[in-house]
Amino acid sequence: MNNWSNFTKGFIKENPVFVLLLGMCPTLGTTTSAINGLGMGLATAFVLVMSNLVISLVKNLIPDKVRIPAFIVIIASFVTVVDLLLAGFLPALHEQLGLFIPLIVVNCIVLGRAEAFASKNSVFSSIIDGLGMGLGFAFALLILGATREILGSGAIFGYKFIGDNDGMLFFVLAPGAFLALGYIIAIINSLRKA
Repeated sequence: MNNWSNFTKGFIKENPVFVLLLGMCPTLGTTTSAINGLGMGLATAFVLVMSNLVISLVKNLIPDKVRIPAFIVIIASFVTVVDLLLAGFLPALHEQLGLFIPLIVVNCIVLGRAEAFASKNSVFSSIIDGLGMGLGFAFALLILGATREILGSGAIFGYKFIGDNDGMLFFVLAPGAFLALGYIIAIINSLRKA
């Protein structure tokens, strides 16, 4: 498989959220607004790219018996970097994302790509794969967050474009996340079949 298809499969054929239905905890928990979805998606993308890079570099040095714990330590190191950077440079976003940032360590997308791809492929292919899957995840969170923010508060990225009291609060709350995600997945599935 060439590198271009590794990159695009994260957006289209194997989108982690819309097709594979992975990473539902941060997907549903952080997408109350477009900025939160984008922030969480980009943080996860950074961890995914960097952990894929390091894991593909050291894959031959890690014994099989400690492969998964070693991957988790590598992933946790990059999650710590992201957590500290967000706390230092984007404290409002860091506060909004809260506990979901440390939970990137156990995100099945990141660990799954480390095990299924980075541990078996070259450094460059692993970076491209991580970038494609990470940006596909960020794109999905942005779409869901924007949808929920528009429907829930009549705004996008915090900028109101509908009157003060217009919007359906339901979509900003947890049940609205399930409904919005379900409709987005249904639309994507109907487009893929057409």
